[in-house]
Amino acid sequence: MKRSEVKEKYKWRIEDIFSSDEKWEESFKQAEKAITFSKYAGKLHDSDTLLKFFKDSDEFDKLVSKLGVYAHMRHDEDAAISKYNAYYAKIGMLYTKYSTEISFFDPEMAKLDEAYLKGLIADKRFADYDYILKRILERKPHVLSEPEERLVSMTGEIFSNFSDIFNMIDDLELPLPEIEWEGAKTKLSHGMYGVILHSENREKRKEAYEKYYGAYTSLINTITSTYFGNVKKDVFMSKAYKYNSCLERALFNEYVDRKVYDNLLAAVNTGLPSLHRYVADRKKLLGYDKLYFYDMYTPLVSGAEMKLNFDDAYEYVIKGLAPLGKDYQALLKKGYDERWIDVEETDGKAGGAYSTGCYGVHPYALLNYKPTTNDIFTVAHEMGHSLHTYFSDKNQPVSKSSYTFFVAEVASTVNEVLLLKFMLNDAKDAALKKYLLNYYLDMIRATLFRQTMFAEFEYDAHTMVERDEPLTKENLCQLYADLGKRYYGEAIEHDYNISCEWSRIPHFYRAFYVYKYSTGIITAMNIANRILTEGETAVKDYFKFLSGGSSTDPVSLLKLAGVDLMTTKPFEFAMNEFDKTLTDFEKLMGL
Repeated sequence: MKRSEVKEKYKWRIEDIFSSDEKWEESFKQAEKAITFSKYAGKLHDSDTLLKFFKDSDEFDKLVSKLGVYAHMRHDEDAAISKYNAYYAKIGMLYTKYSTEISFFDPEMAKLDEAYLKGLIADKRFADYDYILKRILERKPHVLSEPEERLVSMTGEIFSNFSDIFNMIDDLELPLPEIEWEGAKTKLSHGMYGVILHSENREKRKEAYEKYYGAYTSLINTITSTYFGNVKKDVFMSKAYKYNSCLERALFNEYVDRKVYDNLLAAVNTGLPSLHRYVADRKKLLGYDKLYFYDMYTPLVSGAEMKLNFDDAYEYVIKGLAPLGKDYQALLKKGYDERWIDVEETDGKAGGAYSTGCYGVHPYALLNYKPTTNDIFTVAHEMGHSLHTYFSDKNQPVSKSSYTFFVAEVASTVNEVLLLKFMLNDAKDAALKKYLLNYYLDMIRATLFRQTMFAEFEYDAHTMVERDEPLTKENLCQLYADLGKRYYGEAIEHDYNISCEWSRIPHFYRAFYVYKYSTGIITAMNIANRILTEGETAVKDYFKFLSGGSSTDPVSLLKLAGVDLMTTKPFEFAMNEFDKTLTDFEKLMGL
């Protein structure tokens, strides 16, 4: 489908950021002229000057955020439009120029006396910047000299290329063939692959699976080289900033204790027997002699999936999120009415779904909606992101508005869990209840177990490069295959296609991001349970978290919502929830 064929009400209203491309170009020129921060170099020891630097930086950040989001969204509407590719590239160059211009900041701040920095933290004038100053104190051992910082900052545009190359392959260059589906020839897009994989037609699932992975394996050498380059970049940056490993750098930059990561891996590995049991149940219920990975998404209960058009799906999501209160529901309605959402899959549009936003403008959500249960949950998920952004921006100054990646998946997954619990309670017949229990199991499998497996893969890949071992298609596929066998057990066939699955995961180009999906769903399951059992008190605590932005470290923010990831309790609850849901499902299915 061409974008011009989509009804206006299903397109996001990007004009709320800039009314025209010409306005964007004018603002871009303003941003270029505003890069005059070198005038502050050598003067940050004066508190008045430092405060002026922070305020000027805030204004610049607000402008460049709008420029960047607009360029990103226009680019993702159709990656084939060269004009917006150029916009997107210009933003990258602008960020590099800005980073180079302020390269003096970290080294200069690191030289300041500790007592002086603590005094600034206590100074009410710096209330908007107290958390930034606390982090500056903690970063002191990892700050380079000014010439070194300037040199490293100049690599930003180059180092972003690995992700850009993969995205270009994934969105435009991937040789995805046509497939016959429901009596018509159609391109096997990312969205269509998901639809077919969730269908009950096993022959089509197998065909789509082989064609889809065939496209990736045909480019496996190029993708391997791109990913190897990305990991080498991560290792370089970790060594340059004096960290012992890429993982240490990633955790430190988000102020997350290693204990949280270790708690996750320990709990998930302890819970793997339940996952093996579920895979074995799936094989038995489907009645197959051999179970393949293209059989892992088809419903185990036929004829019960909810197939709603987008309008009905959105109304259903609003209804399902009633436990969060009428104000939350009204904001969801506002997002629909004011066109925060881009709905339809179109030629050249970025695949998948995401939420984005810029300070001072409402958030946005990109979808590629299909009438499936999975996509109903995607609506709830992305609007969870969007309203998290809305509340953080509303309640925090720009310097504290951007929440870290570590908590980014919490609000979205709370929405999913609450919606699923609503659907289970709303189910009028046994078949739908069976289907929803199966869906919940698959949701936990995909978001908790699978993402933790991804986390182990990227940790091992980075460790190999840290040991000066090269990454090849052979050792990467072997690493992934070994993890797959440990996670999924013996009830499923581990073929070559699935050993190459790592090659299609875009999040691997943002190292140590994927484990946050796992901690996100674990946190969300705990928060949702508390909201449903404790009511208004839990909702109020949850909204404190949603409004927190980056006003403190993410683990402390989650404690506001009643979840302490420094203990094993939340992780144990999640594993027990999966096992209990599996037991309930087995009873209903007569296993």
